[in-house]
Amino acid sequence: MRTLLRREGGFGLIELLMALTLLNIGLLAVVASFTSGMRALNRASRITTASVLADGQLELYRALTYDSIRLDAGSIPVTAPYTTDPAYSATQVTASCPGPPDECNPSHEVTGPDRKTYRIDTYIVATTPTGGREVRRVTVVVRDAGNLSAVFTRQVTTFDRSTG
Repeated sequence: MRTLLRREGGFGLIELLMALTLLNIGLLAVVASFTSGMRALNRASRITTASVLADGQLELYRALTYDSIRLDAGSIPVTAPYTTDPAYSATQVTASCPGPPDECNPSHEVTGPDRKTYRIDTYIVATTPTGGREVRRVTVVVRDAGNLSAVFTRQVTTFDRSTG
């Protein structure tokens, strides 16, 4: 019986199985890190594209005179997520809009350079700081068009009468 217990037959197979198990765990960890990295890169790409789209929307308002910074009253959405956003106010600056639609459109969808669809929501509210003159606060929110609860970027700027 002792002779049978001292023989090392089969230990090579057990060592091989242990080595394969450890190698498998290591490879799965590498694959998981690549997957995580790809998700992070995709998210960063979407946020960067959304920031560029928001900057482009704000540039439309920077090219206008103060009195032309407004939204078309007839096209303001009355449903969420537009009305539930913190930037929304029932007293937004509105007027009829004879100009280009992108400057007056409070909500529209665009396809970014990454060929993905984004929704751009614009909010314009007139406020008067204490002891100051009226300013218009323009907030641009870029959302995922497929999942409107996903906000990629939010940019806010103010304009006063010195802009024209």
